[in-house]
Amino acid sequence: MIIGVPKEIKDHEYRVSLTPDGAAALRHAGHEVWVEPSAGQGSGFSDDEYRNAGASIAESKEEVFAKADMIVKVKEPLLSESPLFRPGQVLFTYLHLASYPELTRSLLDRNITAIAYETTVAKNGGLPMLKPMSEIAGRMSVQVGAQYLEKTHGGRGVLLAGVPGVEAGRVVVLGAGVVGTSAIRMAVGLGAQVTVLNLDVDRLRYLDDLYGGRLATRAASSAAIEQAVCNADLVIGAVLVPGAKAPKLVSRSIVSKMRQGAVIVDVSVDQGGCFETTRATTHSDPVYTVDGVLHYCVANMPGIVPRTSTQALTNATLPYMIRLASEGVDQAIRSDRGLAAGVNIKDGRITCQGVADAHGLPFTPVL
Repeated sequence: MIIGVPKEIKDHEYRVSLTPDGAAALRHAGHEVWVEPSAGQGSGFSDDEYRNAGASIAESKEEVFAKADMIVKVKEPLLSESPLFRPGQVLFTYLHLASYPELTRSLLDRNITAIAYETTVAKNGGLPMLKPMSEIAGRMSVQVGAQYLEKTHGGRGVLLAGVPGVEAGRVVVLGAGVVGTSAIRMAVGLGAQVTVLNLDVDRLRYLDDLYGGRLATRAASSAAIEQAVCNADLVIGAVLVPGAKAPKLVSRSIVSKMRQGAVIVDVSVDQGGCFETTRATTHSDPVYTVDGVLHYCVANMPGIVPRTSTQALTNATLPYMIRLASEGVDQAIRSDRGLAAGVNIKDGRITCQGVADAHGLPFTPVL
């Protein structure tokens, strides 16, 4: 199979979907790899490194799409890239189609097979290709939130760690999955006062055992969320419903009651966000204010730490790339129901229930 690696063109997206080592592994498995010029530059990988790994450097993005049987990306295609796809081609990337109705319809019209990293399921029930980016985004959420709490950025002027004689900042994490757990790790490490809210009490019990008195846990309810959020300096949205839109846990009226200069970092923005006031932003213009509360809602947070992110992503995706290329899509998804769960679009049909529900379109099981 011929695998194509285009350069990412989303705002401040410096990741690339495949490292040179990954390209070498695909070549060793008997496949061709075509890379768009300078695709890996943002992550610190030169065209020569890809050549030395056995990949071919194309003359243009158009050539990559024209040659490849399978396109591997990091982020969902922009609408300007959709016309480059041809019927029967495979797209393997983060898709988050529940938030992109126009892109969904465009990819349906192209008659491709679109497989999403974020809905592919491992044998243990986890999300193996979403996990590494969730770990990075969770860690970054506290780092970014701490920065925007600084007065020069419009925040409350609170140091999350506090100092002797002055209480530490208050961090509230909505959700205790991979993103939430990673955010908690960073916030607790900084010395902040951290509260996590989650529906699964067993998960809260696990975190309570792990952190002891350094973490407050609360079962998620409307009243508990409102109370915690209104007393917070930094609120991190870390809610995930795989393939579907995130639930709106915090209304505009609750945001209006928050402390002036408090910060919201909504990591769930890829799936529409869990705050009513969320709208996607970019690294070029990352923050906006609603009712005196700063909102950071960048949909590709790990894109600005590309060296780490690209290596972590390839570690997770490469085994699936090799399987898809070696077995072919149909055989690969028949033999692995977890991989089949990653198929969002096939033969002009939506094959992910969450995406179909989000857009009011028919759902067709892939198997």
